[in-house]
Amino acid sequence: MDKRVVVTGLGVISCVGNDVNTFWNNLLNGVCGIDVITEFPAEELPVKIAGKIRNFDPEQYGMDKPFIRKQDDFSIYAMASAWQAVNDSGICAGEEGRNVDPMRFGVYFSSGVGGFDTIVREVTKLNEDPSGQWISPLFIPTMISNMAAGNVAVKFNAEGPCMSIATACASSTHAIGEAFHAIKHGYADAIIAGGSEKAAVPIGIAGFANARAITKEPDPKHACLPFNADRAGFVMADGSACLILEEYEHAKARGAKIYAEIVGYGNSCDAYHATAPRPDGTTQARCINIALDEAGFDRSKDNVYINAHGTGTHLNDVTETQTYKNVFGDFAHKVHISSTKSMHGHMFGATGAAEAIAAVLALRDGIVPPTINLDNPDPECDLDYTPNKPVKSDITLALSDSFGFGGHNACIAFRKI
Repeated sequence: MDKRVVVTGLGVISCVGNDVNTFWNNLLNGVCGIDVITEFPAEELPVKIAGKIRNFDPEQYGMDKPFIRKQDDFSIYAMASAWQAVNDSGICAGEEGRNVDPMRFGVYFSSGVGGFDTIVREVTKLNEDPSGQWISPLFIPTMISNMAAGNVAVKFNAEGPCMSIATACASSTHAIGEAFHAIKHGYADAIIAGGSEKAAVPIGIAGFANARAITKEPDPKHACLPFNADRAGFVMADGSACLILEEYEHAKARGAKIYAEIVGYGNSCDAYHATAPRPDGTTQARCINIALDEAGFDRSKDNVYINAHGTGTHLNDVTETQTYKNVFGDFAHKVHISSTKSMHGHMFGATGAAEAIAAVLALRDGIVPPTINLDNPDPECDLDYTPNKPVKSDITLALSDSFGFGGHNACIAFRKI
């Protein structure tokens, strides 16, 4: 028999907050975390803004100096968000205070890129000395994108299923969805699920800029413009986000706090283009419909919120609007939608998990976070994208969707419990 799955812990590292309460309050207050880059020289780069992580001390999140010294930041961010979520949940597979079987405790933690900084550093060494003798012996286990999942599993004694899914911008949404199904179908009792990324580095910025994917707007507070007619591309950001998913009876038996129930997951592929979305939105709609069917969506009863992919690129925002019309028909105009990327930027492998947290908290609190900078809506993006100010609403079903390069589509659905 299928199991029910609930969310019992949350954690986040982002440019709008390094804890969940700060992150959520800043989203509701329309605070933009995007700023001018000061972490490295950016004067000659085509883009000089990003959502960087600031005021961050990894030792506050249970890491010691040797670990910090050896790891890439994407893995350090992952550990920080997982530490928050595990502590928030109270889940424990350690010898003392154990309340979950380690063999039934898993990690599904994603990264779209992995250790960008580490790759650049070690390639620079190789270019300076082609013999390779100065390449770090830790190079491979530091940069590979699955290492965040591995490090989190080691830290929290999670001996159950452990996976890292790399599907670009959809990575952590897929991680959460696959973790949901693993618990639902009986393969685990609890899973640490999320994603982490540090791609807003010089080579990442140059690559995305030359692909004409990111905006070159110099004003950081008015650069990320989802669904705005003036949009010119997304804004890169770093960070990590994590949810603890747990089988409902298991969570109830240990007296866990429950944020929401995860009730649906859809997965599809555009099979169309390496970077452009399928323009008619049919395959993206299929993904959302799968999640809605599993969630038991009822248009006569449900009040729906969607945390949109909403990147602020010309192609995505129009296609995403068409996708919602494909899914809901006329009901699409009754759906609450917003893009929190307008505030925290595009966190790639972490963005889906961060946006899932926003969806869960919107459901819990009955309030829709805004899409800021939506002063000049694109006429082709004519749905309710919650411009500039939050809206109170008794949401019954919250979705978070992500559409990644390669045509990877994912959608997860949550309900109150």
